[in-house]
Amino acid sequence: MTADTFPGRLGLQQRVIPSYRALFLDTLANSCEKGLSVFAGKPLPDEGIETVESLRSAKLVQAKNRHLFNPGSALFLCWQSGFLDWLEDWQPDALIVEANPRYPVTRGAIKWMHDRGRKVMGWGLGAPSINGPLSRFRRWERSGLLRSLDAVIAYSQRGAEQYKQLGFPPERVYVAFNAVDSAPTSPPPDKPVSPAGRAKVLFIGRLQVRKRVDLLIRACAALPPGLQPMVVIVGDGPARSEFENLAARAYPSVEFVGSKHGTELEPYFSEADLFVLPGTGGLAIQQAMAHGLPVIVAHGDGTQDDLVQGENGWQVPPDDLEALTDVLRRALSDPERLRRMGNASYQIVKNEINVEKMVEVFIRALNDFNKASYISG
Repeated sequence: MTADTFPGRLGLQQRVIPSYRALFLDTLANSCEKGLSVFAGKPLPDEGIETVESLRSAKLVQAKNRHLFNPGSALFLCWQSGFLDWLEDWQPDALIVEANPRYPVTRGAIKWMHDRGRKVMGWGLGAPSINGPLSRFRRWERSGLLRSLDAVIAYSQRGAEQYKQLGFPPERVYVAFNAVDSAPTSPPPDKPVSPAGRAKVLFIGRLQVRKRVDLLIRACAALPPGLQPMVVIVGDGPARSEFENLAARAYPSVEFVGSKHGTELEPYFSEADLFVLPGTGGLAIQQAMAHGLPVIVAHGDGTQDDLVQGENGWQVPPDDLEALTDVLRRALSDPERLRRMGNASYQIVKNEINVEKMVEVFIRALNDFNKASYISG
């Protein structure tokens, strides 16, 4: 065993595996000397999640997910058939589970591991406050699941603090910054300090109402004429026609280029001066930073706190047109600062937040367990 590998056989459970997790899982598998097996199923049809169909280095085993209600419901549950059979077949030395109490079979899997003297880590966004129907029961349920785990890995510093505030031992809380891309290997393109002509603002993502592209369009329309940028919208989705109609009425300097992937995105990153995510979600932020772009993002689940560190961009309150307009005005008023912020973005994803760093944390946590000498022969 070396410090950057795990000597045992690792199992990892999730409800679903989105396609953007494939690189992380294969990189993690390559650091497990006896292999990695992943147990996950399919999302509900209306969730719009593009899932992994196969993995290159890890073994993917399909769970049969049976959902009760929608994930946004207080009554949501997901029963994952075949979990214990998978454990019996794979015999993992350590198990990583989604730290979500809404999956009843997970409790049985944790007991199965502990009965055999093996460790279980949770992996999750954190433990935000729970309100509304059944909130007391749901908090009790979450606390019970957390108490059964040997350690927990949070996506962000904010998530880690939430776990600690619930009483989870601080020395058993790890932070693996949420990453979807490898560290960049080539420097970002050189750009002039002062853009030739109008600055160019870029958005990449699925065109859904919650992405709030409408907010970006309205904010640009509210800027002084001399600062109004060209806006390029990359993506497709159910709200595209709504956004296009708004742009035609309120701000014609918007170009909708449709869905692009892989190398097709390169020219859009290279030509942009600023990347903006005005709504929820948005995995392209790390790609934008790797291309040396400053960023504006809406406050979210905490992962943005780690990516947007002040020197490389701004966070704005969600659904706040005035705040977004003000930040755009300040950003576009100082091209020299935008270039400095873009360079800072590049350094963050090169040195701090990337898939390789994420895997390092997982391996370190697993090897901390290994001090107890539970690896099978």
